[in-house]
Amino acid sequence: MTKSSFFYLSVLLVSFLFSPTAFAASTKSEVLALKEEVARLREGQESIQNDLAEIRKLLEEGARPAPSAPQAPTFQEREVSIRGASVKGDPEAALTLIEYSDYQCPFCSRHARQTMPQLLENYIEQGKVKFVMREFPIAGLHPRAPAAAQAALCARDQGRYWEMHDILFANQRQMSDENLQDYAEEIGLEASAFSACLESDKYMAQVEADIEEGKSMGVRGTPSFVLGYTDTENPDNVKAVRFVRGAQSYDNFVRVIEELLKDEPEGDSAP
Repeated sequence: MTKSSFFYLSVLLVSFLFSPTAFAASTKSEVLALKEEVARLREGQESIQNDLAEIRKLLEEGARPAPSAPQAPTFQEREVSIRGASVKGDPEAALTLIEYSDYQCPFCSRHARQTMPQLLENYIEQGKVKFVMREFPIAGLHPRAPAAAQAALCARDQGRYWEMHDILFANQRQMSDENLQDYAEEIGLEASAFSACLESDKYMAQVEADIEEGKSMGVRGTPSFVLGYTDTENPDNVKAVRFVRGAQSYDNFVRVIEELLKDEPEGDSAP
């Protein structure tokens, strides 16, 4: 919604309200409906402005949107342990996709809303790819992201990691302590246990470890992804072979995944 469109509708509302003929002919419900429409348009405009401000801030800090090439040329193959990580899909799937993400990052939210559902349907739920989530809050850009990351891990204590994951990405601008507690109750967590976990910083060390691991992989912004072959003897080990930077399109992910599935070493496990 542009400023000019919003201005036009606001003028229309004022004209309508103060026109004796229109006012006399209208019902109270019609007036209220028009007021509500203008309020929704105002909220939409504010949301767009907030998104633009966030993207501008990210660009100024050097966190650019995804480039056209999905693979980082400097990535070196290595073994990665995913022991204790948040996992979705068949533990023994041939490929493992590791995401380094920030719950207040708009590009991460876009990936979660637009690309991940397709990957889930066509690869993860089909047993071809195992999905692993790593916490990578960038506190300098998103002050509440570390607390959100810990909230997700505290929810995992009660078997609700992915439910918290989804609700956090759906509410990126509402992440106060009170908001996090509300989300915990909304997804059915035991409130006092969740609150105690969050207040204790129980998972801060794990969040910091995830960040350090990501940096060692070459992660400089979010979202970033590492793809690798699952060790056939120990599914907690992954031979990481490809790096995908940014909120790439679904088609880009498909190209990389299909290439790796085609080249999957037969009977060979990660070193």
